[in-house]
Amino acid sequence: MSTKDTTFIYCDGSSRGNPGPAAIGVSFQNNDGIEFFSLSEKIGNATNNVAEWQALYRGMEEAIKQNLQKIRFRLDSELVVKQMKGEYKVKNKDLLVFKNKCESLKSSFQNFEIQYIPREQNARADQLANIAQDTKN
Repeated sequence: MSTKDTTFIYCDGSSRGNPGPAAIGVSFQNNDGIEFFSLSEKIGNATNNVAEWQALYRGMEEAIKQNLQKIRFRLDSELVVKQMKGEYKVKNKDLLVFKNKCESLKSSFQNFEIQYIPREQNARADQLANIAQDTKN
């Protein structure tokens, strides 16, 4: 897939306590690494894995709203990436709900790719999740 008109979407979910107060961060970047949109949202109480799935789902929803057709998702959650690719089974019913929702959105894109990246390469999405965590109310 050509990267010329590809959007890179970095997603991260965090939970303070497992489960505990949770938030997501999503950074939309162009091929030059310039952020043109971001999400930083509290999602209530959730496990870390639910937060990671929620970040992916919200990123997909927003990409559809913005009519982005070629997307490459980058997550530091190996579990979510491997479950989304079908390499790991989804046994947890809460996570299965997100997997099914994300699978149904995939067909909205001309090109969809998801890749695991090390945490250090996902700093902006992590920062956005922490901003949401630290915001009062």
